[in-house]
Amino acid sequence: MIEVREARYFLAVAQTLHFGRAAELLGMSQPPLSQAILQLERRLGARLLDRTNRKVALTETGRAFAAECRTIVAAAQHAQEVATQAEAGLVGTLRIGIVTAALGEPLLSTIQTFQRHRPQVQTRVVEVDTPAGLEGLLQRDIDVAVVRLSAPVRRLRTQPWRRDSLVIALPASHPAAETTGPVDLADFAHEPWVWLRRDASPDYHDQLMATCHQAGFTPDVRHTANSIATQLAMVACGLGATLVPNVAVRSALPPTATYRPLTTRAELVELSLVTRDNPHEPLVKEFLRIALAQPHNTA
Repeated sequence: MIEVREARYFLAVAQTLHFGRAAELLGMSQPPLSQAILQLERRLGARLLDRTNRKVALTETGRAFAAECRTIVAAAQHAQEVATQAEAGLVGTLRIGIVTAALGEPLLSTIQTFQRHRPQVQTRVVEVDTPAGLEGLLQRDIDVAVVRLSAPVRRLRTQPWRRDSLVIALPASHPAAETTGPVDLADFAHEPWVWLRRDASPDYHDQLMATCHQAGFTPDVRHTANSIATQLAMVACGLGATLVPNVAVRSALPPTATYRPLTTRAELVELSLVTRDNPHEPLVKEFLRIALAQPHNTA
């Protein structure tokens, strides 16, 4: 196998047809250069140069070999440039795992700004639930997870990103649906509840449970769903009440339930940016910089 160093040596001789001038061009002395070319010819089993006391000339094999050496050197230069750009976060691929609720602001503005700043970077988005997003980070299948998480996770870095207030969703036939204004969460302690499965989003599930406990009760969970959209559909069917982030109300098309704010504001970390605990990922650092600069951190 030909080394890049050897290809550069030979090209310098092929360009100057003079070992002394080639050595000067390479910033080395002549004897090591002459020895390197001789060793190269022996290893190849071919004569690349015709040498006389007065001149050096390329053989036919030497001319063909020089063309391949140019390709080798150019490829090495390109590889170096790509590595330099990748280290600077200018090229590469950024893989983002998102929960369904992230499809909106501020993610939309973040991705658009990132793509303007890094036009040569490929951005790939995949839908995940929170546990799958965390596992994807640890397995290096994704680089950033936009998920429902507020508690720290070992080997990962969590940055709260979008906060939201909770509202209660009620069937249209519920007596409280006819009222206006905020309602007291404690008044719904004896209702049947529609709940999100804990394994779908453990941290989010626990935040909702904590909100009910602060209101003085544990919800009577009779129906479980895999997503907020399914929760709201169950509520619309009259199966029970549920708590959802306010952003889910605005994104429910068409409206699937009746919503009321709470008298005691209940806020949660609705979305977090989660990454590996590694400061040497330039694309991730740039994405986080842009994301955290977005003004819409409250849904």
